[in-house]
Amino acid sequence: MYHSKIAGLGYYVPENRVTNDDLSKIIDTNDEWIQERTGIQERRHITKGDGNTTTTMGVKAAKIAIERSGVAKEDIDFIIFATLSPDYYFPGPGVLVQRDLGLNTVGALDVRNQCSGFVYALSIADQYIKTGMYKNILIIGSEVHSTGLDMTTRGRGVSVIFGDGAGAAVLSREEDLSKGILSTHLHSEGQYAEELIVKAPGMGGRWVTDIIADNDPNDESYFPYMNGQFVFKNAVVRFSEVIMEGLKASNLEVSDIDMLIPHQANLRISQFIQQKFKLTDDQVYNNIQKYGNTTAASIPIALTEAWEQGKIKSGDTVVLAAFGSGFTWGSAVIKW
Repeated sequence: MYHSKIAGLGYYVPENRVTNDDLSKIIDTNDEWIQERTGIQERRHITKGDGNTTTTMGVKAAKIAIERSGVAKEDIDFIIFATLSPDYYFPGPGVLVQRDLGLNTVGALDVRNQCSGFVYALSIADQYIKTGMYKNILIIGSEVHSTGLDMTTRGRGVSVIFGDGAGAAVLSREEDLSKGILSTHLHSEGQYAEELIVKAPGMGGRWVTDIIADNDPNDESYFPYMNGQFVFKNAVVRFSEVIMEGLKASNLEVSDIDMLIPHQANLRISQFIQQKFKLTDDQVYNNIQKYGNTTAASIPIALTEAWEQGKIKSGDTVVLAAFGSGFTWGSAVIKW
């Protein structure tokens, strides 16, 4: 039995900054309204012709992570790509990464668990490495939200929240069982699947042919829908539960947390959790203020930034936690 460790991290975000004031020019909203409810000040959006897609941003983040890991790309054994916004309906972006990075014909798995996607991907990779099946696994979380949002006043409750970006990690075998990923914990509650959803296109409901045939300008089924207050109330409960679950399984206390990286869904959620656990500002990393909610990319982007800024050091206990559409949620406890 082995442990797995994060050997390298990287992230990429588009250059195009979109501030709250920028959005107020096309949507009936304002900076104060957005910041009060979400904490977001700006986000990144791709621009037409800049070459950015979910896959290409993931590749850019992956190149950085691989270089920092010291693992030769020929030694990457497997790819796991978490996203809700693939370049194509099928195939998923995992195989495109294999192609674009020029990797060996290794397996590629796509994870569709939205905001908790990176934690799910991390847990899957951890199990593969622990059992000895693989030694080095590339994990990517990447999203392009901007091209699929209702950028009108009708969609302002959701569209102001999301941004584009990608983060990546290389997980490698660790023989010192006191280090690396100590535990991961995954959950779902599908009875609330419709509370945060994009309904169409979908084989179980409205398919592409229906959308084309109806040509209804008032059709909102292919835009994200979110029952914001309901999601918030569930998120703060599940965040707390899954963090405590991870600590208990790892024989740790809240006081042992050196860095908590929560999914960047809403700054108010992160602040609620921080206050509940009585953590200091130095123990929680947030960057939703400048990137918005980048769904599966949010944790790897934040984790990379925190590490780059020296906020995560050898020997630290790092906790990752996420909650999102599905509902799905999860946590990971890591000894750095």
